[in-house]
Amino acid sequence: MPVISLRYHFRQPFRVSASGAYAWCTDFGPDDGPLFSERTRRKVRRLGEDALVMTDTTYPKGRPLRIRRLVRLFPEERAWTNTHLDGPYEGSQYWYRVVAVGPRKSHLEFHGLRLERFRRALSVPETVRRAEACRRQDADEWRRHLAPALERDSA
Repeated sequence: MPVISLRYHFRQPFRVSASGAYAWCTDFGPDDGPLFSERTRRKVRRLGEDALVMTDTTYPKGRPLRIRRLVRLFPEERAWTNTHLDGPYEGSQYWYRVVAVGPRKSHLEFHGLRLERFRRALSVPETVRRAEACRRQDADEWRRHLAPALERDSA
């Protein structure tokens, strides 16, 4: 099966300081499940002060799907990476960085590299459409669920 690289990015504004947004975004824990649109259980294993493995279990179509992710933290840059160790998007990597816009405003810069396996190679227009669908889905999760929770928790 061919592996297709889907590259996309977006920005998500926050009405929270950059340091506050970074702290909230990287405070990974087992209570994170309700933040997501899809039912999620999370386990976190700290590997050191700048690395952890998250094991998320979701339930698409009622069946459990477990995905392990390696997260690397770069606090001096208010950035982190999230690399899928297994699951349907194994090897995919996501880059996040929180940028200050003012004393009480910031935004997230998100860059995704999603690796998907297809039965056949996709044409360039098909790949562009699929990458755009991934961008919309991830941006929507931040806009509708994560950013409001961050702002609510930081008030």
